[in-house]
Amino acid sequence: MKSIVLALLSNLLLVSGFAQESAPSIPTQDAFFDAISKLCGNAYSGTVTVDNDPGDGFSNKTLTMHVRRCDDTQLQVPFHVGEDASRTWLITKTGSGLSLKHDHRHSDGSEDSLTQYGGHTVDAGWAQVQSFPADQYSKELFVERAIPQSVGNTWQMFIYPDRFTYRLIRQGREFRVDFDLTNPVEAPPAPWGYDDAQD
Repeated sequence: MKSIVLALLSNLLLVSGFAQESAPSIPTQDAFFDAISKLCGNAYSGTVTVDNDPGDGFSNKTLTMHVRRCDDTQLQVPFHVGEDASRTWLITKTGSGLSLKHDHRHSDGSEDSLTQYGGHTVDAGWAQVQSFPADQYSKELFVERAIPQSVGNTWQMFIYPDRFTYRLIRQGREFRVDFDLTNPVEAPPAPWGYDDAQD
């Protein structure tokens, strides 16, 4: 009986190892992820270049993205708006593509009621551009929070040698911030809910 159990465990480990080694990999998404990873540790200043519905609190604020923490499967990129350090973009390899989540926190580190929304890639995209249509969790959250117009959100990120772009689009709405990658700036403090001591 013991030998049967050991054989089953051995087979399970072999299958598990094979699954990890053969996880799907899409070259354009890997290239996109790697291009952002190469910026790790750097921070960059941004400018709102398109906003057809101003009033989101971005006017006259210093905008900074910080490629703060990177590993083989996730990039953590805080987006600071003036003194507001509530936003962190999480770009994660899922095995079937890339996901983008918006981690929103209060200054005490607790989660905002509108957090972890975002989307997942539905195609290969390009090495320079990936799109993230709102996922089901996000759609349900938007309806629950009485912002059903956001159900149609698609977030896009662009990475070029001189520029990183964050863009939100939906019917009747476009918001875009361009960050200058040619001129790194001083990295801001840790975003709310994260700890510099963990780095």
